[in-house]
Amino acid sequence: MVKLSIIGAGSFFTEKLVIDILNIEGLDDGEIALVDVDAKRLEMARKLTERAVQLMGKRFKVTASVNRREVISGSRFVINQIEVAGLRTVRNEFEIPLKYGVKQCIGDTMGPGGLFKILRTVPAWLDILKDIEELCPEALILNYTNPMSAVTLSTVKAANIPVVGLCHSIQHTSRQLADYLEVPYEELKWRAGGINHMSWFVELSRDGRDLYPELKERAEKPEFLAKDPVRLDFMKYGGAFVSESSGHFSEYLPYYRKRQELIDRHCGERYLGETGFYANNWPEWRRKSDEAIFNKVEGKEEMSLTSSHEYAAVIIEAILKHEPKVIYGNVLNRSLIENLPTDGIVEVACLVDRNGVQPAVFGRLPEHLAALCRSNMAFFDLAVDAVLKNSREMAYHALLIDPLTAAVCSPFEIKSMFDELYEADKPYIPNLK
Repeated sequence: MVKLSIIGAGSFFTEKLVIDILNIEGLDDGEIALVDVDAKRLEMARKLTERAVQLMGKRFKVTASVNRREVISGSRFVINQIEVAGLRTVRNEFEIPLKYGVKQCIGDTMGPGGLFKILRTVPAWLDILKDIEELCPEALILNYTNPMSAVTLSTVKAANIPVVGLCHSIQHTSRQLADYLEVPYEELKWRAGGINHMSWFVELSRDGRDLYPELKERAEKPEFLAKDPVRLDFMKYGGAFVSESSGHFSEYLPYYRKRQELIDRHCGERYLGETGFYANNWPEWRRKSDEAIFNKVEGKEEMSLTSSHEYAAVIIEAILKHEPKVIYGNVLNRSLIENLPTDGIVEVACLVDRNGVQPAVFGRLPEHLAALCRSNMAFFDLAVDAVLKNSREMAYHALLIDPLTAAVCSPFEIKSMFDELYEADKPYIPNLK
């Protein structure tokens, strides 16, 4: 009987991940352990999971506790999707940088928001990791928590437990590209590699014909460019399409958000690059998500039992049934991508079977694309080490080299911004020396 634990079960991801797992053919019983520090959200997650089990006719036992040590013992898989103090810091992490001219769209991976999310998240995750090492050392960790690269990197640096970071950007983007090119998805051949939120589609073809010339030709039309303005614009000059949305992607580079005129020219609304999109909307999204979960639990709203494109269940099925699958995972590089740091986290194709997650060698990225990835990887390395080594100076240095922040601010301004953010977030971050 398989047991899996979901840490941060109050997340809206829980519903789709549970349904994906329950949809695994032949996996009819087991145990799903739910953990969340918020007792109210945990109870809703428990009820939601139990309802999904009932609707799908499975025999899974559902356990739940605010004390993870009570329920995670013996887990074969541990899914991490924690959010640490996010609603309480989202305004600080948007508005303070804004005073210094740093205009974030999402702010949960790179930039000032990404840095302080690392400082909030990694210490909590390291505490959880100690319990996993003690209570379920044979587990495979499936990490969904952002910043994906940083949380996965901290796991590799702090523990000797297998981990793979999972995201849906590769799945979604490959399907977007098929749509943009009006090509059946099954006929689109593609290959990608890089880091999470910055994986590059280095090959895009159909029946042996390179599709990049056609995509670039379409991107010359203003109405087509407006569909995905930053990604399509960069593709014209950088030569490859990237895996994350225009809004996210615009924050990882020094080019698109350093002046308002550039934001006006290249960015659109919502996930296309709107300034403050995440900070201004997240509280309402969460309220609506909670309301939808409540309605599903009460039977007032239908629960979709269709599988998603997330990779967690694909991995679980491949390992338990020894049915080989290919996913894109975030793993320790170990020379998988030759011109990226070997001790960093990269996103590459991985074979999964009963032997676990086995990354495939990618080779070399075009050097200019690798350089952009390296800038982000250096940021993550400094930020994670700031937590592991309890160094306030390393945390500041991470912000100093952040591409967007450096494009807008002087070192003095960055230090002032960092100090102001540190004081504002102090209740939720470690007391770095």
